[in-house]
Order: sequence, then C-alpha cells, then structure tokens
Amino acid sequence: MKGPNYSATELLARLVNFDTTSHKSNMALVRFVEDYLAQRGIASQIVFNSESSKANLFATIGPANVPGVALSGHTDVVPVEGQNWTSDPFMLAERDGRLYGRGTADMKSFLACALAAVPDFQRRKLKVPIHIAFSYDEEIGCLGVRPMIAEFGHSLIKPRIVIIGEPTSMSVVDAHKGPVRWHVEIEGRAAHSSMAHLGANAITAAGALLNELRLIEKELMVAPRNERFDPPYATLQVVLINGGTATNIVPVSCSVDFDLRALPGVDANTIDQHVRAFVARECLPELQHVAAEARINVAIANQVPSFAAGANSEAVALALSLAGQNETYAASYATEAGLFQDGGSPSVVIGPGDIAQAHTADEWIAKDQIEKCSGFLTRLADWAEN
Repeated sequence: MKGPNYSATELLARLVNFDTTSHKSNMALVRFVEDYLAQRGIASQIVFNSESSKANLFATIGPANVPGVALSGHTDVVPVEGQNWTSDPFMLAERDGRLYGRGTADMKSFLACALAAVPDFQRRKLKVPIHIAFSYDEEIGCLGVRPMIAEFGHSLIKPRIVIIGEPTSMSVVDAHKGPVRWHVEIEGRAAHSSMAHLGANAITAAGALLNELRLIEKELMVAPRNERFDPPYATLQVVLINGGTATNIVPVSCSVDFDLRALPGVDANTIDQHVRAFVARECLPELQHVAAEARINVAIANQVPSFAAGANSEAVALALSLAGQNETYAASYATEAGLFQDGGSPSVVIGPGDIAQAHTADEWIAKDQIEKCSGFLTRLADWAEN
C-alpha cells in the first residue's frame, strides 16, 4: 500500500514540532506516527500508561510473529525552561549544516531516520522483520519502556535484537553505567534552638549520613576500575538536600537525595543494604534517644540497570558490520538498553548525533549524521532481506 514519503529531515521537522517534554503527553506524536504507518498499511500496537495520557508504539514491517530487529527510541525530551535559545526550540532551524531544535540530538533524529526508512523496508522482501519501538518517559528514569517490555512474548513479539538509537555519533556502544537514585526522609523533633537538648536534629542526622556516603564514594573510586568508562569507576554523589524551618528552630525534618552511576558488575543492592544498616545503627538511635517518634525512611526512587552486551553479542556484531567498524565504546550515560537486555532482547546502542549536544540550549545535530544513520538503516534492510 502506498503512503506518504518524507525525507528524514522533513520527518524530524514534524517530530520536533511536538512538545513532548516529559511532564507533558506524547500522544500527539504517537498518533502522528500511528497515522503515518497506517497510511502505508502498517498496524501499530499502542501500550498506554495507567492514565492513557502517554504511550509506547510498536509496529512491524515484514513477516508477522517473527522476532526481528527493533529500532528503539524515546519520544520525550527534556525541558527548555531557563535556557537561552536563539530560535524556537520546537521549530526545526537549519544553520551552517546543523539542524537546531529540542530533541534533534536526543533523540528524534533517530526516530525520523527510522520512519523515513519505512518505505524502503516495505519494498524489500524481508526475511527478518524490522520493528519500530518508540517509548515515553525515558528522560525521567526509563519509565515508559518498562510496560512495553513487559508485553514482549505476550501481546508483542519479543525482538531478536534491539538497536537503541541514542546519540553516539554513529559509533557502536556496547556498555553503559546504570543510575540508581535514593531518596531519604528524616524526621526528628522540633524545639526552640535555645533548648536544643529537647529537640532531635534531623539535619545533624543527615550530616552523619552524608559523611558515610562520602566514604562509600571513596571506596568506589579505588574499587576495581574499568578504563573503558570516563570516569573509570562508579560514582556516588549527593545531589539534593533540603531541611530546616527557621534559624531559631531545631530542624524537625531533612531530605537527602543521592545518585549512583554503577559500572556493570557493581551491585547497587550491596550499597543499599550498607546505607540502611548505617542509618539503623548510627543515625536513628541518636534521634530516638530524644524523640521516640523519630524515623528515617530510605527508598530507591529509581533504578536503571547498567548495560554490558557481552563478548558474543549478535546485536553488537550486527551493528559493527552495518557501521563498518571494528571497535566498540562504553558510555557513562544511561539508556534503555539494559532494560531490553534484561527483558531477553540482546541490545546495542548506536545513533546519530553527539551526546554533548543533548539537553543543551540550541541543541543541534549535524546533517551528515542523519545521512550516516540513513545509510546504516539501508544496510540493515540489505541484511534483513538476505
């Protein structure tokens, strides 16, 4: 069935027009993609969030009910508020061989390349199908892709390989760190600061925790390293702290957020258990000595698995072949690759654009990156046809 034919740049312009900042809905973009595919006779399967305000989209070109190669990317983007843009972030602008707009690098250019390649995929006699797998809420913890992966092997065919098109400058990434974020709530007892002995100071308890986290950070820095990463060790940082009411009140509450970027092989559960044990042994008893009602709650707010494809990965071998490369790289940022891999679909990360441009004001992608990605997808079709 015939349908619309657009270049990758034309499709990128359409996709950038949709303001899919993570706190907003992505449904207008999803419906656009669904309609684009439907006009070519391709049915989409939609996996909604619990409120039906956001959705993943999954579609197949080629043989049905056969595990194929999924082209995966997230539809959401980060906010532009507080950034000094020289052009409308939601209107594609071209200047000096660069395409500017929110999401051009991260990662709507890959989505556009995948959609622009659909007519070519349809013309082929594909033996291995090519799946389109677009997700939501990647930017706030890879949340949206999880319900889609949960449907693999049920309402959705489980892909044989997943290519995640995050910006790697079209280099093959076979490993990345995994972020884990904790939120700690400390509740003590308020008192007039002149009668401090009657209060249980939540900020003081937080201070003890901060010191212990610094010791854990130092241990991670001298633990076995992986020189493929920059930095070559797992990092742990306190990223947010909030507490106190006024300068003449013993602080009754304090919250602490800290972030781990774990190397593959670093066990976040061990760190979690260490923190909980320290809090129970050192922080809480001191508070409860004065205030029996004092409490400390330690919770993992979000966790994205690290990713290591493995030495014999079919996904990596295919990406290297299609890219004409023989070297892989590791990344310190996170993607959905670890989730796909844990879900049983071998994964690899390769896509157009430079991660250095992601999330910045005047975000841009070089036009030749789109050309390289389109060539990569043409070679993927060649491989899937033979």
